[in-house]
Amino acid sequence: MITVHADGWLDAGADVIRCALGVNGVAAASAKREGDGCTPVGVWPFRRVLYRPDRVERPRTRLATMPLRPEDGWCDDPADAAYNRAVTLPYPASAEALWRADELYDVIVVLGHNDDPVIAAAGSAIFLHVASAGYAPTQGCVAVSRVDLGKVLAAVGPGDALAIQLAPLRP
Repeated sequence: MITVHADGWLDAGADVIRCALGVNGVAAASAKREGDGCTPVGVWPFRRVLYRPDRVERPRTRLATMPLRPEDGWCDDPADAAYNRAVTLPYPASAEALWRADELYDVIVVLGHNDDPVIAAAGSAIFLHVASAGYAPTQGCVAVSRVDLGKVLAAVGPGDALAIQLAPLRP
């Protein structure tokens, strides 16, 4: 299990990795709401990996992988039947584009947050992805360097999970 701590450090066993979290910190999963900018506390299974085949090679991992397409999106409209699911753009409801001009979504690990079952407005699109320069806060995801993301992906497989905790790694 990979553990993320509220102070922005990810414990991957032999490696301690800097990470970016939600702009409003971490919050109990029961308090997580769509658009709140919080990273949800809990244990979230690694579902699959999406990647930009025009920018990166297929990641080395035992997780299922799928190349992204320019029309790939993720529904973030709590009133829509496809909420917190992959969709094809353009989409009639609000949806985030996964094919981005920046490099943040060049590799995306879909986490099993609010997906079984999906609860409207309880948060969507909680990913592990590439961090921005300077590790700027995310909108609720966990972000690490591209190199560190590659290390994590090489170490995990089906059945593994990302645990997000309120406790800091470093007191």
